[in-house]
Amino acid sequence: MLLPNERIDDLLVDDLKIVQSKEVFSFSLDAVLLAHFCFVPKRGKVVDLCTGNGVIPLLLSTRTAGMITGVEIQPRLLDMAVRSVQMNKLTGQIQLLCADLRTVHCQLGFGEFDAVTVNPPYLSAKQTVWKNTNEHIARARHEIDCTLDDVTAACSRLVKSGGKVTLVHRPGRLVEIIQSMKRVHLEPKRIRFVHPRAKEEANMVLIEAVKDGGSHVRLLPPMIVFEEGQQYTAEMRGILYGRAARN
Repeated sequence: MLLPNERIDDLLVDDLKIVQSKEVFSFSLDAVLLAHFCFVPKRGKVVDLCTGNGVIPLLLSTRTAGMITGVEIQPRLLDMAVRSVQMNKLTGQIQLLCADLRTVHCQLGFGEFDAVTVNPPYLSAKQTVWKNTNEHIARARHEIDCTLDDVTAACSRLVKSGGKVTLVHRPGRLVEIIQSMKRVHLEPKRIRFVHPRAKEEANMVLIEAVKDGGSHVRLLPPMIVFEEGQQYTAEMRGILYGRAARN
């Protein structure tokens, strides 16, 4: 099952495991927080864009009996996701597509999903020098295959009216994100900033929007990752080890 330089990591919840490799972009805390923060219907249909090696569909499978679709443009990453789904015996619930999010609605249809999640590239293609870095990592971090506007447009096409779209991103692009969402009729409803420590600036933001929703947004209490030093806060330990209350 494993290719050279691959490993199997434990997701620490419901005995789930995932195939990872140092040669490609591995999931990090932002994906785990997105999977915890987002709305998922008990049944229905969910799609995860920029799914990478499939970590978010795997985690969402613990929260819903509904069908989950993961979309990833990089074949190498999607192959790892497929093998992870097979390893966890979730092929009946999770389907995976190697597709471009800009055109995947041609396969999946318009307005077919109750919820959309996405952990998109954070950096524009012009930010930092990416051409000399690992291709897989560069494409995961930089807007090479899609822009922020491409991402929000794809979410809007796939989610049904009244459905929810949730993404994780960098706080420095918050205004741009909100503007991009509103242009495609996604109305931000819940925003939560994630701070490494209580006295440090936020380095992540979680945003939930509703398709065709009204203009009212809630700013939730900040999420703090670490106590003093490197010890996780009680909330973070709950999220990482599967004991936190779900939204």
